[in-house]
Amino acid sequence: MLSNTCKYALRALIYLGKFSKEDKRVGIKKISEDLGLSSPFLGKILQNLVKQKLLVSTKGPNGGFSLSRDASDISLWDIVIKVDGEEFFTNCLISLEPCKTHDPTKPLCPVHAQYERLRQDISNFYKTTSLETVGKDIDKYEDLVKL
Repeated sequence: MLSNTCKYALRALIYLGKFSKEDKRVGIKKISEDLGLSSPFLGKILQNLVKQKLLVSTKGPNGGFSLSRDASDISLWDIVIKVDGEEFFTNCLISLEPCKTHDPTKPLCPVHAQYERLRQDISNFYKTTSLETVGKDIDKYEDLVKL
């Protein structure tokens, strides 16, 4: 499972992918109000994403946050790896350890083969889905999906 921090980061970057531009940054107050998230908690997340070079920020009256590159160039994978690390994509379902640390003298977990296929599908989805794609998809379901 993704952490709440990662889910908030995904929501915030999807939001910024839709509403920020290189010359138009969005303030933390506006983002937190529109997404219904705690401003201090969101601020910490966004500052971390600035350090991870997924966002840029500017202080001052016209300051705020925007994506560091085009929304089509940032995948969901990029965000999850920067926030939660690769464990979501590599941990065993049952033992909660990376499969790569498995002791070859012991049997694999009972669901390893089935879960490995699913994990590969999930990884491919995250790698091939950009913020731009999600933003366009959300437009189709505006009445159902609230960022």
